[in-house]
Amino acid sequence: MSMTWTSAFGRGCGVLLDAIVRWLALAQINPNVLTFLGLVVNTIAAFLFGYANGDSQARMFRYAGLVIIGSGFFDLVDGRVARASNQVTRFGGFFDSVIDRYSDASQFFGLLLFYARGDRFFYVVLTAFVMVSAIMVSYTRARAESLIGSCRVGFMERPERLVLVIIGALFNRMAPVLWLIAVLSTITVIHRIRYTWTRTEGVDAAPHKAGQAA
Repeated sequence: MSMTWTSAFGRGCGVLLDAIVRWLALAQINPNVLTFLGLVVNTIAAFLFGYANGDSQARMFRYAGLVIIGSGFFDLVDGRVARASNQVTRFGGFFDSVIDRYSDASQFFGLLLFYARGDRFFYVVLTAFVMVSAIMVSYTRARAESLIGSCRVGFMERPERLVLVIIGALFNRMAPVLWLIAVLSTITVIHRIRYTWTRTEGVDAAPHKAGQAA
């Protein structure tokens, strides 16, 4: 019975999402506008993080977590609307990636402000490291794929980071979440560097061997 209810709920959500996508497509809303709105919503979460204090921390963090969940709606629909309205473009994919980086950075910037206002220097440094690591996870994949075609290795990508940040915000346990993201992001970057090295080593060696043979 539980599976039946779960399946029905899943189908209902799918039908609702499809209806929203069709409505947005019929309204001829530019998918890039939806992508940008996701950044706006994440910026609101950043303000909630940044202006939390000792007495309001748990409440403000909880609100921020809910806002980040809401921002996921725009991540869900922008690509679907682009396909439904035949507005898929290479620029749209590029713009989506750029805005995602700004959205990630905005959340961590809010946390930087929170820890700076509380004179917690160590966590300011940790949050800054997490921000850089999150960007490097995306950069190493993009740079690698310009060389070897595909580099999807590693665990800590944007969806996983978002889930962890949401958990940390809702349960007011951001410090261990930052540690986890810092460690796993670093491992992911190292993994991608090593994977790209192994994939390019043979290609780089081939012309050298060909020259020796000649």
